[in-house]
Amino acid sequence: MIRIKSLHVESRLLPLSFDCQPGEILHVVGPNGSGKSTLLAALSGVLDSVGDIHIADMDVRAASLSELALHRAYLSQSEKPAFNLDVFQYLALSLPACAAEKGDDVNQVITFITGLLNINDKLHRSIHRLSGGEWQRVRLAGSCLQIWPSLNPYAKLLILDEPAAPLDIAQEGLLYSLIQQVAAKGITVIMANHDLNRSLRHADKVLLLSQGVVHCVDTPQNVLTEQNLAQVFETSVKRVEVEGKPYLVFD
Repeated sequence: MIRIKSLHVESRLLPLSFDCQPGEILHVVGPNGSGKSTLLAALSGVLDSVGDIHIADMDVRAASLSELALHRAYLSQSEKPAFNLDVFQYLALSLPACAAEKGDDVNQVITFITGLLNINDKLHRSIHRLSGGEWQRVRLAGSCLQIWPSLNPYAKLLILDEPAAPLDIAQEGLLYSLIQQVAAKGITVIMANHDLNRSLRHADKVLLLSQGVVHCVDTPQNVLTEQNLAQVFETSVKRVEVEGKPYLVFD
């Protein structure tokens, strides 16, 4: 279980509390500047914060970087590194230390993840010769390798900061398929998301932030209401059904 109690970051994120179960998918949503990235960075342990953050029995704020790396993977919004690597070298660096003696398993998992993300033909390409969408899928593959349960028995959490931002529509579908695969293996996924219709259909739970304050956290159906969204985003919203599926329409 992921347990957060009275977490806050100066004036950027006011005290909030929530928890997530193993295999649960939580989407963090809200306007730009609402504190989504701040929350995820604090949860990952890379940003100073006040309060309690526990991944199972591990106290995130007291853990070393090596301990954090075994228990969670964190995909931030970032540019390509200045140094040059081929894709397969980047993925090798993403493997957890405990996977060193699992050669056959490593190969199988790499084949599965790169195939699912449609990057298996790019393993010998320089990361600096990738498009934005290709690079993001490589980063996603690396994060999943870090916490894949058959390679890392300590892994509990995958944190993603707006992972779909550089992806096209088809690539977004690959992302959500991968997230479902990760969650099905008992890994909790906490991700910031800008596509509220995706959150409505793919999240188990949604946390709605507004100016560093939790507006509400609950099921997508209870959080992504016309009233809540109009209040937080300050725009008119309608929720409609198309062929039995819910959609949000913004004016």
